[in-house]
Amino acid sequence: MIQTYSPEQVGTADPATLCDALERGEIVHFPRSPVPFPSEEDLDFLRNEMPRHLRRKNISYHPEVDRVVGVGGPVRDRASAVLKDHSAEVRHFLERAIEPLTRTWTVATSSFRPLQERGRDLPAHASNERVHVDAGAYGATHGNRILRFFMNAHPQEDRVWISKGTFPEVYRRYGRAARVAPGDGGPRSLAEGWGNRAFSRLLETAARMGVPMAKLADTSPYDRLMRRFHNYMKDSAEFQETRVGHRRFAFAPGSAWMVFTDMVTHACVSGQHAFIDTFIIPLSNCRQPALTPYSVLQGVPQ
Repeated sequence: MIQTYSPEQVGTADPATLCDALERGEIVHFPRSPVPFPSEEDLDFLRNEMPRHLRRKNISYHPEVDRVVGVGGPVRDRASAVLKDHSAEVRHFLERAIEPLTRTWTVATSSFRPLQERGRDLPAHASNERVHVDAGAYGATHGNRILRFFMNAHPQEDRVWISKGTFPEVYRRYGRAARVAPGDGGPRSLAEGWGNRAFSRLLETAARMGVPMAKLADTSPYDRLMRRFHNYMKDSAEFQETRVGHRRFAFAPGSAWMVFTDMVTHACVSGQHAFIDTFIIPLSNCRQPALTPYSVLQGVPQ
């Protein structure tokens, strides 16, 4: 479930190979980040100064409106500049490393998470410590994929994840219990009506006009099923406690990793100071469409 690439291997890796690994549900891991971290001065600012002005659990740069949310006061402009530059660095790397997936993609938020994930005692649906697949956190995807690139910016502490397996695996085990599998086990349609499409376009326009949170209200038949499965995973004690498919990963300081977070179940059980960049990948770019959550929910044979 994890493929590791040394700095030497990154330079020679075939983009198609990396794309296929991501689509199969692999975590592509770089022991030394191929994307440079911000300067030590900027990292010190993000770790120590910026949290005093924090308004949310993390700060996020929204490229569609060129604005940072989650932090206020005199640090806003500097935080925006650091994350804007960081977002560009990640984007340029991925456009080379996984070029087939990045065509006509959407570059979404670039975030910095300064808080310790362990022991935050958050409600289940808000907790990163409970295993889940990503769904709805960035608005409706309409079946497009959620790719995230992570960098551990803590100087000493690992960032620790656990997983229960890939989407197709957990769907086979829990789809009926979560009420996301068709009742008769046959194929289903996830087609969207004209009303749904018009509503989505309206919210996209509002986001481009300076209201980035507007897109969070978007939905679709696919996204409603994904959100239901996400909530079932986080609410289900049986799912959280099972050892079936259980894996643990420790990502060292200075490392990076990328993964389709709609495909790989995950929870961050400890760690602090991480960069997380999000990209929406068109479903049509996928080389293995039968493995996608969209096809699984449709009942397409794998």
